[in-house]
Amino acid sequence: MSLGGRTAVVTGAAQGLGEAIARALHARGASVVVADVNDERAEAVATSLPERARAAHVDVRDRASFERLLDESGRVDVLVNNAARTVFRPLWEIEADEWDDVLATNLRGVFFGCQVAGPRMREQGWGRILNMASISGQAAGASGAHYAASKAGIIVLTKILAAELAPYGVTCNALAPAAVRTPVFDDLPEERLEALRQRIPVGRFGEPAEIAELAAFLCSEEAGYITGATFDANGGLLMR
Repeated sequence: MSLGGRTAVVTGAAQGLGEAIARALHARGASVVVADVNDERAEAVATSLPERARAAHVDVRDRASFERLLDESGRVDVLVNNAARTVFRPLWEIEADEWDDVLATNLRGVFFGCQVAGPRMREQGWGRILNMASISGQAAGASGAHYAASKAGIIVLTKILAAELAPYGVTCNALAPAAVRTPVFDDLPEERLEALRQRIPVGRFGEPAEIAELAAFLCSEEAGYITGATFDANGGLLMR
């Protein structure tokens, strides 16, 4: 799964799954743009990678910010739309402003990324777009309704984009992880985490590197016959 000579942009890459995916793509030879709204953390990740990596600022809620990111990155072969805002809150307690901001970050951000990168990849005749969804977009769970709605929207948007770009050598897939040990876990009480772990058929939480390996494959040359698909990585929490 060599990505030598390719340039990959990963949003929300300053920590968690985004960081793990950026590292996996870099390990396969890609030049990686560690894009995030947190400049300090993004710079730390980029600096920790031996050459072929740089940090870049992006606010995925802003189309102009996305355009600047891709303009500065030059030819972009791989885009991983990972940036997201996760909020655990009962439906009845969600304020309109919070609803709008979660949807803007999680769904509108993916829309902008696809809309800006898609035509560029179409023109160059090769590209990989990977949109990070979630089990929350497929089944009711512990996440907030706004987060779940945004992830469900990503799955449908992925299919639409895949159909548009398939004739041009560009694939678009979604990856729907769950119960992966990321910084989000830091905000959850231990008893809640233990209750979740006991529900997972494989008996443990996932590791970011495991999700990153699947992401790297979907971004590779070898995955050229896979498009419009949503891949579950949840330890058996949702079997279809």
